[in-house]
Amino acid sequence: MALKATSIDIAYRAGVSQSTVSRALRNSPLVNLETRERIQSIAKELNYKVDKNASNLRTQNCKTIALLLCEDPTNDDSLINPFFLSMLGSITRATAQQGYDLLVSFQQLSSDWHGDYEDSNKADGIILLGYGDYLDYESKLEKLLEQNTHFVIWGAEHNNKSVLSIGCDNFQGGLIATEHLLDQGRRQPAFLGDSSSHSPEFRDRYLGHSRAMKQAGLPLNKKRQFSAISTEASGFEAANKLLDSGLAFDSIFAASDLIAIGAIRALKELGISVPEQVSIVGYDDIPVASFANPPLTTVKQNTQLAGEILVESVLKLIKGEAVKAQLIPTKLIVRESTRPLGIQLNS
Repeated sequence: MALKATSIDIAYRAGVSQSTVSRALRNSPLVNLETRERIQSIAKELNYKVDKNASNLRTQNCKTIALLLCEDPTNDDSLINPFFLSMLGSITRATAQQGYDLLVSFQQLSSDWHGDYEDSNKADGIILLGYGDYLDYESKLEKLLEQNTHFVIWGAEHNNKSVLSIGCDNFQGGLIATEHLLDQGRRQPAFLGDSSSHSPEFRDRYLGHSRAMKQAGLPLNKKRQFSAISTEASGFEAANKLLDSGLAFDSIFAASDLIAIGAIRALKELGISVPEQVSIVGYDDIPVASFANPPLTTVKQNTQLAGEILVESVLKLIKGEAVKAQLIPTKLIVRESTRPLGIQLNS
């Protein structure tokens, strides 16, 4: 007795994914006409019959959203950037309010996390938080697009307009952080954080920093930019490189609070006082920022609003409604790590 043909057989013959076969056999407009006709012809040749019960099950919403988190280097075993912990809480609440369940999973660049969540009925759509090196991550997004997956990412706007992104206005955040330092009489700020296309969010913060310098009529010394990822250890290392460089600086804009906290430690180990000698601004306003020594001036991202918009956006995609990329404004939170030059604490 001959074995019954499966959608996997058709996918192999057609050179496409199994999810594309599934959509083509449903006459989905998401698959172009030529590909649909080729797949349907192969199905007819193999005498393939669609399992109506299975097909109906797949087309039903499972009322679940998948949240994929990127593993980050951390000081504890969580492997979650502290900024995303508050985002996680917001997304969980927003999902529940919409009557959906939330499936939380780590995305590892070495694993096949971009597998077909929708056709396996695990989730109706995906929210992606964090991506490490963006250039390594980009091919995964292209794969999701090929699979016609409903997904939204948190971060900088993607070059491919088909990728829906929600993020904070990093350029504005970098601008107001540097303007704050300049308003306090600081004229030689250093920037700690990657400014390349590998880290588009950090890059936009650096571009905002650069614009503030230009608007103030001050030269931008690109040598005062030292790359760092978002960890205390990386901030500590970048600050030591800045100190070893011999470059003059009177302030630091760190691309994240974790980098800023590491920089404070490096300065203190050399007896450099913050903020009397060097003012420091961070970014994110994670909970530990207000308990740093000194408490950290930082750029706040509205994680509650961000979570709500991410959930609303992926649900609109699932329902086939129009949705567009959004940038959420940032807010400067002033604490003791910055002070006007020459102003001393009362004794």
